[in-house]
Amino acid sequence: MTSPSPTPAMSGRRTAIIGGLMVATGPLSLTLYAPALPSLVTDLGTTDAGGKLTLTVYFAAFALAQLLCGPLSDRFGRRSTGIAFFAIYVLGSLVCTFAPSLEVLLFGRILQGFGVSAGVALSRAMVRDLFVGREAIGILTLINLVLTVAPAVAPTLGSVIMLVGSWHLMFVVMGAFGLAIIALLGFSSRETLAEERRVPLHPKTVLSNYGRLLRAPAFLLPAGTLASAFGGFYASAALLPFVLIDQIGLSPFQFAMAMLIQTGSFITGNLVAGRLSKHIDGWQLVAIGLVLIALAGLGYAIGPRLWPGEVLGVMIPVGFWMLALACISPSATAAAMSGFGEIAGSAGALTGFFQMGGGFLASLAGTLFFPEARTALVILMPALAAVAIVLAVADLLRTRRA
Repeated sequence: MTSPSPTPAMSGRRTAIIGGLMVATGPLSLTLYAPALPSLVTDLGTTDAGGKLTLTVYFAAFALAQLLCGPLSDRFGRRSTGIAFFAIYVLGSLVCTFAPSLEVLLFGRILQGFGVSAGVALSRAMVRDLFVGREAIGILTLINLVLTVAPAVAPTLGSVIMLVGSWHLMFVVMGAFGLAIIALLGFSSRETLAEERRVPLHPKTVLSNYGRLLRAPAFLLPAGTLASAFGGFYASAALLPFVLIDQIGLSPFQFAMAMLIQTGSFITGNLVAGRLSKHIDGWQLVAIGLVLIALAGLGYAIGPRLWPGEVLGVMIPVGFWMLALACISPSATAAAMSGFGEIAGSAGALTGFFQMGGGFLASLAGTLFFPEARTALVILMPALAAVAIVLAVADLLRTRRA
């Protein structure tokens, strides 16, 4: 197994900033226009299901495209692959900006999801190229912290845009963010994958690498934990606008203010996890996250039922979920990739596929299998918390026996 270079191409801080901004594009493309979903539904003459479908196709493209992005980056390098994929994201943003119908908007969202898939896959591969162990967990925690910047301001920015313009303008902002990422990769990033470590791009090799990962419990259990934890995050992103705006009656600006609970919890969780990662092992950090996600699942099962008209009945469980995600995500990601440094691009892509695949399946389930959004929250979220706990405990037991 090839080890990371003893003289990293980039410092941990630069890797975290670039990786964090790349990853932030994904949730930015969700949270920026979340306040506009009801308006978008009205303008395009569609239904709530049509509005949710714009999220579902985005998830599907995001998840599947990573399986292509990873091997491409193992062959051509992280930097050039990232530039190409984010160019597709910018193109998708332009299509969405001028979309006259739901069908055109869906096509643009597919392009956006395809292009933005590079953020998750490549940021993790770059970290694995350069760092291992507690250092890798620390960098991934920093990436999570940087990740909070765009989603933190996005709902508020989206609400302001709704005051001065329409939802079309939100996609202009997304396209501008994509162009900024391309410039960052072109002028500030360094290639982290040396020429001698690049893997030939042959279908048989690609399939063999993915098969190896899918047969390894050391990969599957932490990746499954990520899928469940992020599935809950993205499912709530799809459901909360309809619960808080349509059912509870918040304005788009009030919705943005309520979402600060989510953002503040994630920032706090990452700050605490960053400090803890220097003093405790990854499995201990995951254990803390499991307690928090259990509390979140319990809160989702009880809060919206007991206080159906109260914002805090929904948002307190959201806060606990984000605290849990901050503790679970870096350690589970590092654990899933730790034994696969020579195929870090494929490993990073497949962890991202699990992560976004979880989001796709959870948001699809919330759309198709429940009569309305609140019912989906109180049933789906506790179920996802339970799955995350079972998989994480199984992985902890496996590592203790090893």
